[in-house]
Amino acid sequence: MQVYPHPSEIPDVVVVEHQVFEDDRGFFQEVFRQDEFEANGLPTSFVQANHSRSARGVLRGLHFQWDPPMGKLMRVSAGAAFLVAVDIRHGSPTLGRWAGREITAENKLQVWAPAGFARGFCVLSETAEIQYLCTGVYNGENESGIAWDDPQIGIEWPVADPQLSAKDSEAQSLAEWLEREESRHFRYEQGD
Repeated sequence: MQVYPHPSEIPDVVVVEHQVFEDDRGFFQEVFRQDEFEANGLPTSFVQANHSRSARGVLRGLHFQWDPPMGKLMRVSAGAAFLVAVDIRHGSPTLGRWAGREITAENKLQVWAPAGFARGFCVLSETAEIQYLCTGVYNGENESGIAWDDPQIGIEWPVADPQLSAKDSEAQSLAEWLEREESRHFRYEQGD
């Protein structure tokens, strides 16, 4: 297997391309291999795998968790979605900036965003299935979210009127999050 990491608009968010073997029968792809990820400076310790399905126009996010800190390696296994990561680390030179990419079952790319990033996606196809590997186990008491349409961030979502959960429609702004004590869990360290 070959892994080809590509930096995004934010150096810590990486688009991961894999070698794919295709013929008239279909395709084969390794989506994770510890030695290849390690050789390319990508995470190798995942403790939870998630799978979600959503309809066209659904927007989920921007979500994050601070205890335990959770990084996510995300991919689209069916359909198409726009995946986003926003830097929410105090002291980061890219604080409040976002990286986004259309990921599809056809392009077979993945997006890695470490802890200290709020992540979300919106569905572009009739339905989409998103799968992600997490570096932390889910803890609902230590999670939060940032408003998907926070003007301080200015994400250019490819949907005008998304379908949101009640929780996501009431999410705080980035400025409000940065004033909370819990936000101190995410600090940028030189060399991150």
